[in-house]
Amino acid sequence: MFIDSHCHINFPELRENIQAVLSNMESKKITNALCVSVTLDDFPGVLELASRYDHIFASVGVHPDYEDIEEPSVDQLVSLSKNSNVVAIGETGLDYFRLQGDLSWQRERFRTHIRAAIEANLPLIVHTRRAQDDTIKIMKEEGAYKSKGVMHCFTESYEMAKKAIDQDFYISFSGIITFKNAEDLRDTVKKIPMDRILIETDSPYLAPIPNRGKTNEPSNVVYVAEKIAEIKKLSIEEVASTTTANFKNLFTKCHLS
Repeated sequence: MFIDSHCHINFPELRENIQAVLSNMESKKITNALCVSVTLDDFPGVLELASRYDHIFASVGVHPDYEDIEEPSVDQLVSLSKNSNVVAIGETGLDYFRLQGDLSWQRERFRTHIRAAIEANLPLIVHTRRAQDDTIKIMKEEGAYKSKGVMHCFTESYEMAKKAIDQDFYISFSGIITFKNAEDLRDTVKKIPMDRILIETDSPYLAPIPNRGKTNEPSNVVYVAEKIAEIKKLSIEEVASTTTANFKNLFTKCHLS
């Protein structure tokens, strides 16, 4: 039993073949998936999938990469999160890799999401890239530990992971850990306790080896779990059961199938 803790099956690449995507999940024993919102315009499609399929969950949030779009308010995010199928706030965070210049708007958006997560009593899904210091700083200033959450598709340092864990956050790994040039990230996997690890695909992106270069989908989360088992010298069954328990502990609003 595996859970894909972060995917975008509402994106056209997967939405157009949703029955095949769900069938592939079933064949690989992927029991549930969390479909993550990236804009407010995108949210209705995320919610529709979660409403239609009992084993799909939704989040509500605005990704840090999107400029010049409708900015969410705390009240708006909290109101949308009251839907029974919405189990988290995000994804949100900071990305200093794709965007440069004055990113004060990005930091303020991040603060808005943290405040909404605390008010809604839901976990926070954090995207961070090349912004370690500011990400941790804002999380501390806003009291993100009150909501808990996950650093998704983690690619930063072990030191940052430890600081996030100290704020009661989980660390989620994607297919990147299977890439040949990801030795440093595999070292981070080795150091992080299993009771703080989640697995994800971030599909339709970042397909793991052996499917690198293809459209990713939730069924491929098995390969992430297999790599973690290899790195930590555990059985695949132990990785499956522990990451599933971790998902349940964090996303407490979920009713798992």
